[in-house]
Amino acid sequence: MTAETKIETETARTTGSCCSPTGSCHDGAADATTDSFTTVYAVTGMTCGHCEGAVSDEISALQGVTSVKAEAATGRVTVISEAPLNESDVRAAVDEAGYELTGQA
Repeated sequence: MTAETKIETETARTTGSCCSPTGSCHDGAADATTDSFTTVYAVTGMTCGHCEGAVSDEISALQGVTSVKAEAATGRVTVISEAPLNESDVRAAVDEAGYELTGQA
């Protein structure tokens, strides 16, 4: 371990970063007030980054959606929302983008 690495490690331990001995990324305050729902869907037809963007854009427009990550390689779309989503709304958004939602993955 170099002196520089040792200083960075010691700093991380004292500042409570992800590298802290507790393994926490934060003090937990956000956990108490943040409720979110993560759902992973299977989508067919995505082959590239453009496809991922089209699906992400359409799903992101749904009310309550806070994050979307589409992966063409796996055909999986991970959606984080403030409340559970109606699957028919997600299906309609994916259809609007030109792809097919086959259900939850």
